[in-house]
Amino acid sequence: MARKSSGFGHNRPVAYDPDELAARRSASRSRNTRLRLTLVVVLLLAVAAVVVVIASSGGSGPQTATAGVSGRDHPQGKPSPVRGHRGSAQADWTRPLSTPEQEAAAVARLVKIGKPVYCGGGRKGRYVALTFDDGPGAYTHFAIRKLKQWKARATFFVVGVRLKEPPWRMWAKRETELAATANHSWTHPYLPGLDLASARREIADTKVFAEEVTGTKVQVFRPPYGARNESIDRIAADLGMAEIIWDIDSADSAGANYAGIARNVIAGLKPGAIILMHENRGQTIRALPMILPQLKKKHMTAVTVPELLALDPPSDAQLKAGPNGCGALRGRGG
Repeated sequence: MARKSSGFGHNRPVAYDPDELAARRSASRSRNTRLRLTLVVVLLLAVAAVVVVIASSGGSGPQTATAGVSGRDHPQGKPSPVRGHRGSAQADWTRPLSTPEQEAAAVARLVKIGKPVYCGGGRKGRYVALTFDDGPGAYTHFAIRKLKQWKARATFFVVGVRLKEPPWRMWAKRETELAATANHSWTHPYLPGLDLASARREIADTKVFAEEVTGTKVQVFRPPYGARNESIDRIAADLGMAEIIWDIDSADSAGANYAGIARNVIAGLKPGAIILMHENRGQTIRALPMILPQLKKKHMTAVTVPELLALDPPSDAQLKAGPNGCGALRGRGG
């Protein structure tokens, strides 16, 4: 029995029922438990709201609907489309627009026909092929930098003997990040002036060594200076390569300055064009920041030569007509 002062001047003992006291204590504990639970629920709701806000904002700003998705992240294990024919640059712009199987089939067709290619068809999409001869060399890394800056793919026709130099060999490997490696002979000779055995070695040795150095398949060949005859055509075909000339000459090898080079190339930007440039000339590198923005302005997509052959191949009539199949060949070079 408990005793309590009444507070009114009386000092008499007050009795509490033990059951009533236990009930009061239980009710107090229940109120405290409900209060704690309410606070926990409120806190969890607040945290959830913050998470939703962060997730809806993407964590680092708005994302475009065309952001690149890698093949391993795609729900079906297939890559998302990465570039349209209008040249829009997406996250995976370095990924080819054609498959190796499509390129191999396109090259096989041309090898069977046995005619050199001066341009693409110019009928399917707005594709152009920027090509660079005579590397790798001292300016190669500048060419790669400019192409990356403007998200343009290209083809590098390499000279085999240059691949023996360690610094340039490294840059040849880097070219494969955004370009196709192509064959431009071993020492850059005038091939029709050689005996057939020597001409074959010039071409065959370069193909083997370039594939060894870069780890990629060399599918196309360009004779130095564009100089060819039926024997050279046959050697390229025997080695399984399509023979590529050009229809637009930048005239950089003829001594044009950067403004002239840019003017010549921009004038030739049309669907199917194969454009001749050289990666070992400083004036060409200086012209690239004038040339490459025009691709986007003209809604063109720069692709490799194997891509062009797969996506927009020349017709049989074009091949039969030679340079006249895509307009008169402008200038000489190589």
